[in-house]
Amino acid sequence: MNFLAVDTSASYLTVIVNRGEDRFVSYLEKAGMKHSTLLLPEIDRTLKEANLTLDKLDYFAVVVGAGSFTGIRIGVSTIKALAKSTKKPAVAVTSFDTMAYNMIEEKVLALIDAKHGHYYACGYHNGVVDLPPAYLPESEVLSLSAGRKVLSVEPLAVNSEIVSPVEGLFAAATKKADLCASAEDLIPLYVRKSQAEEGR
Repeated sequence: MNFLAVDTSASYLTVIVNRGEDRFVSYLEKAGMKHSTLLLPEIDRTLKEANLTLDKLDYFAVVVGAGSFTGIRIGVSTIKALAKSTKKPAVAVTSFDTMAYNMIEEKVLALIDAKHGHYYACGYHNGVVDLPPAYLPESEVLSLSAGRKVLSVEPLAVNSEIVSPVEGLFAAATKKADLCASAEDLIPLYVRKSQAEEGR
């Protein structure tokens, strides 16, 4: 199976090109606010490394959130455009998937720091969401974490196990392949409104 998967939802940037049994990865730990200028060149570079062209891909995968509002829009719009231009299907992967799919047989709580003592949280049991994505204060997160392995991709104020966003993205993009649909169906996952929207 050949696919391209990208994650622009956080401060890092991940691009994975899978060609059959071979995997080619570009992981920029500190992409910062440069996703818009880095994404396409990294996609191009990784495809060349894999000796693949877009038309040889079977499908696309993209992280649709939660995370950076701007980063999510960049990733989703880019993959939508590439999928539509090549008439290939696409699948949505969440930021929570990139954590939970590292430990798919566990009961986990995937956390993202939303700042100001709040977190984006989502619970999984054996790879299936059993606590829908939510924006929660730390007190509720601590309550929900009972009996669950708490996962994150960066150190948090609450105790958590750091997992690889690269391995998780690869696993999620692989395991969710049967959920591929039209690129038109890709919708950003915004767990809460942006600051701009909240200020209206």
